[in-house]
Parts: sequence; structure tokens; C-alpha cells
Amino acid sequence: MLDRQSSSCTAKRHGLSSADHGFSALEIMIVIAIVFIVSGIGFMALQPALKDARASSAFDDVLMQLRIARQRSITERKQYIVCFGAAAPLGAVTPLGAPNAQSLQTFRWDANTALSTAVQISTNQLPTDIKFQTLPGIPNNPSKVPDGFGNGTTAIDFDQAVVGGIRDQVMFWPDGSARDTSGNLNSGIIYVARDGDLYSSRAITVYGASGRIRGWRLIGSAASPQWLEQ
Repeated sequence: MLDRQSSSCTAKRHGLSSADHGFSALEIMIVIAIVFIVSGIGFMALQPALKDARASSAFDDVLMQLRIARQRSITERKQYIVCFGAAAPLGAVTPLGAPNAQSLQTFRWDANTALSTAVQISTNQLPTDIKFQTLPGIPNNPSKVPDGFGNGTTAIDFDQAVVGGIRDQVMFWPDGSARDTSGNLNSGIIYVARDGDLYSSRAITVYGASGRIRGWRLIGSAASPQWLEQ
């Protein structure tokens, strides 16, 4: 009897109680479950932002490759050609709307040489979930598409108003202008988007006479989607 009282007194002197012997297995499992639930909610909440970032990254890459090609053409006094979609011989005409691959290639074409001798400078690949494409729902009225180029139905649409033009490539001249390989001024537009995600749509326009390059993003409005210059 005395020993039990002595043990009780010792525990009280050291401030110990039954609650001070650690967590039970059940309590630990509850904490782990809560952590997993919170992490899952956070991951799901981040998915739209991550997808948007990938679409923006693809758009930025295409925009940058065009601007680099134009700048190199001016600086080096050479012609630079950027080809979009499925690889094809330079100068080949592809059916309207056909290119939907995910790569773009840049070539340098030196003056007074055959087009077939153009040197490939780089190849870039879009993220796996992003393509050169147009999606149902984007503005298709000529007055509402970026810079009034095309009607919103062709993903890679250069040589605007050029009969039989080459739709999937653009060439920059040392004067800064954008032309096709036949020398025609070459205005055009490129669309990138993720399958089934309307507001992942981005567009880039190139104006032939000046070589001006502009980027656009599709945003929602109360009336309908519209393009906003970036």
C-alpha cells in the first residue's frame, strides 16, 4: 500500500499523467489522413494554374522563336525561315488546316544560294498537351480575330491574301519584313491550344510589311470570348 502511494506521489512530483505517454496509433492515423486530404485538395486546386502555365510556356516559346529569327535576320543580314507543324520540304504547300504537329524549325537561308541549301538552326517542341490548333468557340468573324487575319478556323495561316501561298512558314528579311520564299509580303497567324480547353487558346500574329509580331490570349467576357493582346 505504501509503495503504491509512493509511486503516485513521485508521478505527481514530476508532473506526469496518463495523457503524457504519447499519441495513440488511432490519433496518428487520423493526423496522417488529414494531411493526405489537405494535400489532395491543394493539388487539385493547383491543376488549373499548372495547365495555364504550360499553355503560356508554349505560347512564349513560339513567340520567342519568331522574334529571335527576325532579330537574327536584321543583325546578320541573312534570311531566316520558321516552319510550323509537320516537317516538310521548304517551299512545299500543305493543305489548309493540315499542320497540327507540335514542332517548329528555324532555318537560315543565305543570299544567292539555292533554297534547298538552307541550314537548319533549331527545332523546338511544344509541351505534349499543347498543339497548333483552333478550338470550337473561338471568334471566327474576321472583325474579331487577332489583327483581322483569317477567320479563326486554320491553326497555321500565313500568306494571307496570297493565292496558292505557303501557309505553314514565314521568312524574315534583313529589312525586318516578313515574306514567303517567293518574296511576297507574308502576314499570318498561329494558334496554340490544349485539346478541349477553350481558354488555353493563344495566338500570334505577324505583319508582313513591318515584321511586327504580336501575342494574344483568349479571355472570357459577358457576351462571348474575345482576344486580348499580351
